[in-house]
Amino acid sequence: MSYTWAFFFYFADVLMRLAPITLALIAVIVANGLAIGHLEGWKRGDALYHAFINATTVGYGDFRPTLGISKVLSVFNAFLGLLFTGIFVGAGVYAVEKAFNVFAQVPNTH
Repeated sequence: MSYTWAFFFYFADVLMRLAPITLALIAVIVANGLAIGHLEGWKRGDALYHAFINATTVGYGDFRPTLGISKVLSVFNAFLGLLFTGIFVGAGVYAVEKAFNVFAQVPNTH
């Protein structure tokens, strides 16, 4: 098994174990996005676009909430996006560490 395959194996393993959390985060991001879109009078596609652009902190600015509650929900979505990104990066770091440990040469102490 190569280092790359070991990385992907461990990465997929940890993502599968974290699936309930990540799917819940995605569901809340989608629900908040649809709520913001409904409050602002946007189409569903535009609302979902805004939700994920906001959650990934790209923030193009082409869709901006104008109502106070929409702004609060947008900030909450951005926070959830940061959590999601942190989980994803943490899973990657874990997979790199595990794959490295599999292939690391431990010096003989005898």
